[in-house]
Amino acid sequence: MLWREVVQRTNALVVQAGVARAQGETSLLKRISAFFAAAMQADSDDRSAAAFLVTSVLESQRHPELQGDEHDSLRQSREFIKWAVDDAIARGELITADEDVPALVEVLVAVMWGMGLYAGFIGDHEDLEAVVAKFELLMANKLWELH
Repeated sequence: MLWREVVQRTNALVVQAGVARAQGETSLLKRISAFFAAAMQADSDDRSAAAFLVTSVLESQRHPELQGDEHDSLRQSREFIKWAVDDAIARGELITADEDVPALVEVLVAVMWGMGLYAGFIGDHEDLEAVVAKFELLMANKLWELH
């Protein structure tokens, strides 16, 4: 099916490339940032890759027959985030007061795909760079100070 072939190629261009780049990093923030950097690089000339990937995830939720286990972008990104969070916890980098790690993973997955939606349909490349930079500050607890 043509749909699965396009999903597979786009997934390799964005998600798999992001995971591969992030696995070379040593901290949770650097891994997530590397993932976003790879995704932004794939998006630098043409927003259609991000737009298609987000659309494919939405459509696979609406039409389960479009899902493909091997090249499921949502599943692969969730597995990457889970691995990165679990590794950060195991190394003592991330200490959570909440034992609900699956919910933390889902928050980060939601942010990741929300940024994909932003990249594909809303902001241009420069806007996305600024959003990713602010996200990195937020994750490093340096974006703001609440009183």
